[in-house]
Amino acid sequence: MEDLVVRYTSDVFYIRFEDGSKAYLEYKIDNDKMYLISTYTPPQHRGKGVAKKLVDKAVEVARERGLKIIPICSYSVYYFIKNKDLREILDEPYGKMSDEELERYYRERLEEERSKESNK
Repeated sequence: MEDLVVRYTSDVFYIRFEDGSKAYLEYKIDNDKMYLISTYTPPQHRGKGVAKKLVDKAVEVARERGLKIIPICSYSVYYFIKNKDLREILDEPYGKMSDEELERYYRERLEEERSKESNK
């Protein structure tokens, strides 16, 4: 997994795999904020830290550009639950949330994403 390269455009971070599939993190920048909108990892590449690499790159780019992050997709919220030391990059109110508040927000996001999936 170390040899995976994260590339990005103005609205997506992505990793292209040798099998032709692609993992991605959609984002948008508005004013001085980076919104992490949705992540997707192909089923055959899940559980290998791919989504983490995508959010790591988003954090790196946000830092370089002086942006604050607003986690919208459930994976990005989960990432900041697991990486407490990176929460200073989160915009308010997320940066000041307790572990319990972030976990509640994570469950809300997950539930909303699941209900959108079931309505497709």
